[in-house]
Amino acid sequence: MLLAIDVGNTNIVFALFQGREIKSRWRVATDPRRTADEYAVWLLQLMQLQGFDSKAVKQILISTVVPRALHNLTVLSQKYFGLDPLIAGQAPVEWGFEADVDEPRSLGADRAVNTVAAHAKFPGDLIVVDFGTATTFDVVDFNGSYKGGIIAPGINLSLDALVNATAKLPRIAIAPPRGTNTVIGRNTEDQMQIGVFWGYVAMMEGLISRLRAEIGRPAKVIATGGLAVLFDEHTDIFDHVDTDLTLDGLAILAERTGLAERKANS
Repeated sequence: MLLAIDVGNTNIVFALFQGREIKSRWRVATDPRRTADEYAVWLLQLMQLQGFDSKAVKQILISTVVPRALHNLTVLSQKYFGLDPLIAGQAPVEWGFEADVDEPRSLGADRAVNTVAAHAKFPGDLIVVDFGTATTFDVVDFNGSYKGGIIAPGINLSLDALVNATAKLPRIAIAPPRGTNTVIGRNTEDQMQIGVFWGYVAMMEGLISRLRAEIGRPAKVIATGGLAVLFDEHTDIFDHVDTDLTLDGLAILAERTGLAERKANS
């Protein structure tokens, strides 16, 4: 089995794969100070509760946008699984696509993994929208090349900035006002929800429209990340919602690396 570890700025997701099938997944808040022993107490107990033997894990692949978290996850892999982890984007786990941007090395691992998965799963030109701490819009052409994209503040960051910078505005849920589609709010909470939620939808729709116009060819929009399902209920801008896109990309990379190693050794 493959243990795929996706380290984001807010959460770390651990997923067990049998081939390309996700058997289980667990999520924990990202904290670079968390030690290998702390990870092990939490992860091994969860695996045991769901009937998984840690000895069944034969490969570990880590993708991270938080470099400080890598050391302790590497120790976790070596100490508790007896494996040297593969690191996405580092030999032998190459991306396998052209990054047609000014600074290819600056491309985040999460966006690179999404590029791999999106091209493998969907044909043609693509716009991949990933709702994370930041919301990213990535353009992948029909050949699988990464062409660039957009980084916008995540909706939670936008809400945090609004609440923290004002004295009287309350913390609200990320959702449209209940029972109405109006954009004229009648109270403070509704006005905030309209501004945050519908403002974010308008931002997404506007940027995707501009991206499609600049691409100049039909492009499918693939949404992923925790809020993709929520936004999909209130806009028709997405062609597909794939909440497992990043994890699937790690499984694809692990499979490719294993095939390449077997060919090299044959």
